[in-house]
Amino acid sequence: MTDQEDDLFEDDFAEELEMFVEAQDTVWPEVLSELKAGKKTGHWMWFVFPQLAELGQSHMAQLYGIEDLSEAKAYLEHEVLRARLIEVSELVLSHQDKTAMEILGQTDAKKLCSSMTLFAAVPGAPDVFATILATFYAAEPCDVTLQSVS
Repeated sequence: MTDQEDDLFEDDFAEELEMFVEAQDTVWPEVLSELKAGKKTGHWMWFVFPQLAELGQSHMAQLYGIEDLSEAKAYLEHEVLRARLIEVSELVLSHQDKTAMEILGQTDAKKLCSSMTLFAAVPGAPDVFATILATFYAAEPCDVTLQSVS
């Protein structure tokens, strides 16, 4: 891909990606505090650990759902979103003495699996996403997500 094509690709998702940044900005200290403590209590999962839009049914899940692997790639190419997703993923990994369900609750533990499956499928993705799947999900990715991005 040429630099010009790369810029056009990023522009395709610029508005959607900025929506994630703006939503995260409103709760970021809370997100970090909860994950450092190993217990999610707030309502931020949709825009911190996004999953495929087709998996969600609520308005928030649709609003912050990732459409496909191309959008997931753009998400990881966004400097702020990439850094934040790695940071929160590493915070989850810091609690290997707990289950994902203990950290996030039953519903959000499933969303984490879907999110990590999605981002691990992006070529060149950081290892932390696959490590979460290995650590908390016995290396079993979300089958629906895998089928959708294959």
